[in-house]
Amino acid sequence: QVQLVESGGGLVQSGGSLRLSCAASGIIFSTNNMAWYRQPPGKQRELVARISSGGSTVYADSAKGRFTISRDNAKNTVYLQMNSLKPEDTAVYYCNAQRTPFSTSNWGQGTQVIVSS
Repeated sequence: QVQLVESGGGLVQSGGSLRLSCAASGIIFSTNNMAWYRQPPGKQRELVARISSGGSTVYADSAKGRFTISRDNAKNTVYLQMNSLKPEDTAVYYCNAQRTPFSTSNWGQGTQVIVSS
């Protein structure tokens, strides 16, 4: 079955950096569009960044210039490098895999990121 396993979350001070990883199995990784979403406390889940199977990227305005999404098809892994973190980046971060907009959307279990001021 499909498994998306996130790692790399934790507690970091404002201005610090974290690198999230999402290891995928059970899918043909190279054909999937991959994305990172986040859900801040008490708020709805929102898109952070997306990378297509061809490598094109899209970022939320809040992530532009600070976060970088990348993928390694040989390792079936997608990354989110987060720099200049702010307290408002505190959230549970989820990995998402979807081959097309009409395909099943697969989710990881999430990894907690806490940014202290």
